[in-house]
Amino acid sequence: MLPSFLSFVALYESYLRRCFIKSGLSQQTIDVDGETTLQFWGPSPARSARRPALVFLHGFGPKAIWQWRRQAQHFAPEFDVYVPDLVFFGGSTTRSAERSEAFQAASVGKLLERAGVERYSVVGTSYGGFVAYHMARMWPDRVEKAVIASSGINRRRSHGAEMARRAEAESPADVMLPETAASMRRLLGLAVSRRVSGLVPDFVLNDVIRRLYSENRKEKIELLRGSTTGKDDTPHVSALQQDVLLVWGENDQIFPVEMATELKELLGKKVRLEVIEKTGHVPQLEDTARFNKIVESFLRGPP
Repeated sequence: MLPSFLSFVALYESYLRRCFIKSGLSQQTIDVDGETTLQFWGPSPARSARRPALVFLHGFGPKAIWQWRRQAQHFAPEFDVYVPDLVFFGGSTTRSAERSEAFQAASVGKLLERAGVERYSVVGTSYGGFVAYHMARMWPDRVEKAVIASSGINRRRSHGAEMARRAEAESPADVMLPETAASMRRLLGLAVSRRVSGLVPDFVLNDVIRRLYSENRKEKIELLRGSTTGKDDTPHVSALQQDVLLVWGENDQIFPVEMATELKELLGKKVRLEVIEKTGHVPQLEDTARFNKIVESFLRGPP
């Protein structure tokens, strides 16, 4: 492993931390129930006035700070922003044997309760969208609005095999938890609309894998296997009571945009779908300005 002063990943993470701190957020850790500890970025507990609370839930990849920097900077001036690391990402862990997205949702819900946050909106991308869906389903009285981005919660058994085939991998775990520079390039090729993976040298990709994908690998594979979706050929999705915004990249190759069209119908009558052109699985990174504008308009708009 490269020493920290030569590591792009270590240097860039230092920059990310400074960005979060300048946005008025601090890194905190809360033991939510005696078994589970969540690390998160949030407003100071000593702040004098509370604003509308907004929770960002990351996808299956690097910890939260790598996925939501531009959103934290944009929304922190007007919202109390909370950016947790889900269980087995970053500094979050558990002694529980539970591995489902509903368990992740319950853990975040307990975190917010311990932080004194009674009502909030959630924004989840990919795996975090699964968690956001369960939070909205479990607590319609707490979750005011839900944004689900690039998240195939309506996936079927065949979707995992199709994704692995597109990545020339044996299983979804091989796609989502790369171990070599070549497999990291394949994941980037699926996730990002622009062809940037060929521009990144192997030593940088290997540094990314060691520092961002290797920790808790066994437990993360258990999370993938413990998913409650994609077990059969029927999507198990119930309608939500809240206003819901779906945001998708038109070139998403992990959860193709056709899934968004179906999901819109499954989630009920209070659902809006926005497709962002020329983006893939991470529209919040590929077209930040458009993504933030769509989400902000939704959050500020009337019910």
